Amino acid sequence: MFKTKYFATVALAGLFAGQVAMASDVLPSTDSTFRMWGEEGDWKVMVDEGRNTCLTERVFENGGVIQMGLTKDHEFGYFGVFTKDADVKKKQEIILSLGGNLYSADARGKTKNLADGYVGGYLLTDNPNFVDDVMNQKEMIVYPEETYAWIVSLDGTKKAIEAARKCNMEAGG
Repeated sequence: MFKTKYFATVALAGLFAGQVAMASDVLPSTDSTFRMWGEEGDWKVMVDEGRNTCLTERVFENGGVIQMGLTKDHEFGYFGVFTKDADVKKKQEIILSLGGNLYSADARGKTKNLADGYVGGYLLTDNPNFVDDVMNQKEMIVYPEETYAWIVSLDGTKKAIEAARKCNMEAGG
């Protein structure tokens, strides 16, 4: 569970790779069609029919959402954090701490084309160390440039990512 009330005062949108996918091509759009593939603990695994990729999503008791998946071209993974009550900045630098490993990213807000009034953002990565840390750590600490740090629970991410990988193999990704 998100442990501070500052849960998405900043949206995650970053780059850990040499190339950046177009922002409109990163997250599924509001008109995307999803098919439930399965569940892994508190995580739902779904197939995005239009993109031929799978994503996994967890909704927390406070309404916050984590979503992980692949870009349409399957070149990058994304990690998104969304909520309904945040003041989303257009751009700022953030530092992520996972098990003592630090990752930096440029954060960009995402306020359009999200379901049910959600706002937030995502980061892009092709860094296997980051993915391993998300899978194996219990929490991620987010240090935004202008607001208080906040903690994201990563409970169940290992099994969720493994299930999403299996789903992607079955979906032809």
